[in-house]
Amino acid sequence: MEQQRPLLFIALAVILFMIWQAWMRDQAALKPPAPTPAAPAAGAAKAPAVPAAAPDEVPQAPETPAAETVPAGPESAAFPSRSRLVVVTDVLRAEIDTFGGDLRVADLLAYPVSVEEPDHPVRLLSETPPVVHVAQSGFTVKRKRVPGVLYEAPNHRTPWHGRTGEYRLEDGGDTITVSLTWTSPDGVRFTKFYDFRRGSYEVTVRHRVDNPTASPWRGNLYGQLLRSGDDSGREGMVYTYTGGVYYTPEEKYRKVGFDDMAEEPVTRTGVTGGWVAFIQHYFLAAWIPPADVPHRLSARARRDGRYVMAITSPEAEVAPGASSEFSARLYVGPKLQRALEDVAPGLELTVDYGLLTVIAKPLFWLLDWLHRLVGNWGWAIVLLTVIIKLAFYKLSETSYRSMAKMRKLQPKMMALRERYGNDRQKMGQAMMELYKKEKVSPLGGCLPIAIQIPVFIALYWVLLESVELRQAEWILWYKDLSTRDPYFVLPLIMGATMFLQQKLNPPQIDPMQQKIMMALPLVFTVFFLFFPSGLVLYWVANNILSIAQQWYITRRVLGEGKPARR
Repeated sequence: MEQQRPLLFIALAVILFMIWQAWMRDQAALKPPAPTPAAPAAGAAKAPAVPAAAPDEVPQAPETPAAETVPAGPESAAFPSRSRLVVVTDVLRAEIDTFGGDLRVADLLAYPVSVEEPDHPVRLLSETPPVVHVAQSGFTVKRKRVPGVLYEAPNHRTPWHGRTGEYRLEDGGDTITVSLTWTSPDGVRFTKFYDFRRGSYEVTVRHRVDNPTASPWRGNLYGQLLRSGDDSGREGMVYTYTGGVYYTPEEKYRKVGFDDMAEEPVTRTGVTGGWVAFIQHYFLAAWIPPADVPHRLSARARRDGRYVMAITSPEAEVAPGASSEFSARLYVGPKLQRALEDVAPGLELTVDYGLLTVIAKPLFWLLDWLHRLVGNWGWAIVLLTVIIKLAFYKLSETSYRSMAKMRKLQPKMMALRERYGNDRQKMGQAMMELYKKEKVSPLGGCLPIAIQIPVFIALYWVLLESVELRQAEWILWYKDLSTRDPYFVLPLIMGATMFLQQKLNPPQIDPMQQKIMMALPLVFTVFFLFFPSGLVLYWVANNILSIAQQWYITRRVLGEGKPARR
């Protein structure tokens, strides 16, 4: 009976973990729906159509919020004719709207939506439902006027001018720069540049202010991500976080979900070296201000049910006859850990391994190294499983030794149960005396395995969160290790190996435990039918190696099961 307890312990831990995953998924489903605008009264004039991604209010400047202004007039009543600048690099296809100068569409050319649709890339930024997600930038201005000072500036409702059409990265070229211009009534000229680079998901957005007037110009540059709330974090039986995140050197990495923004806006002022982002499974969009300038970071919900993550610079001044340039970086792409580490401090934390990041990151590093060695993510998972089993071999040997000692004590333990019957207190005292006399720890078989559970869970998150495994091939029909096995072969093998592990152990004495042990392979098989095949591959490899390890230790090391010498 005792040798089965570690397996029960692991099974309980994994089942509780899965229940927690389901609870997280249900909590996301229970989130109140976004408010719907009221229907117009009967007979009322129909307003002009508004694009799905209606521009947001201009963020307030951090210094004097009461003095801010928002462009006047209904935004739906004055939409000018809109045109697009389309930029195509080797990894991105982006659409920039002349109205507002927003980056409204971003297709990730190296990441198809599925293996079956290789020519249909993931659209991370989109202006149409079900997920509206756009990147906007501009300047805030102050309502209060001071004689001789100009306070007019473009924002994401401004009609910019630029050469529309398609811009393609030329063969041998490394960068593409597109520009938009706008001139204030007072003559201050603004130019917005988008700089794209070969092989990069990082876009530099620059704003140049040329002030030919006799008065200084002042304003605050902002960048913001506008997104609708959605349930893209639910994928079958697996839940991943979708929502806002931000980073500051003081607080480090913080999540701010859609419901959190609806309850209370988040504002952090004077942040140097921070950023804001919206993340989802495998991908993210982030605004990253200059690391040497203190900015304000904010997160809030809008009245129309959409959400905003924003950065705002301190007020800048451009002297009469002078020019200045202000910039921020926009990352729109996959959660490639090595690339994110180079973009900004803490950005790699958007690959969300949770509380076990300290264990998960070295595991991913090792998995990535193995992949570069063998060139196949499936075999890299198998090799990683072998390395983990070897690393914990001594602990497993200690566990099996302890279980062997417990098995030898079973006749004495049964005798104690018969002697003391229902007197649990005396029974417990007698058992402890027996353990002390025989120098056996009742937890000796469980603790070595319990130590391994955080590693198993950390590896679960590595295999679940790593975009590198998305659409990664293994063998045969396994063309995407991030999706379930289409023929359920691996889950069935996993269930069979669990059943075989039980047969290698002596049967349970307790009838209830016998039923639990018999049900576990079936329960796990049903769970794993819908899990990503990369995760199931790990469990199959782990089970097969555990069977081989158990046979080797019990037969070769402990000498059990050998015929007695005559």
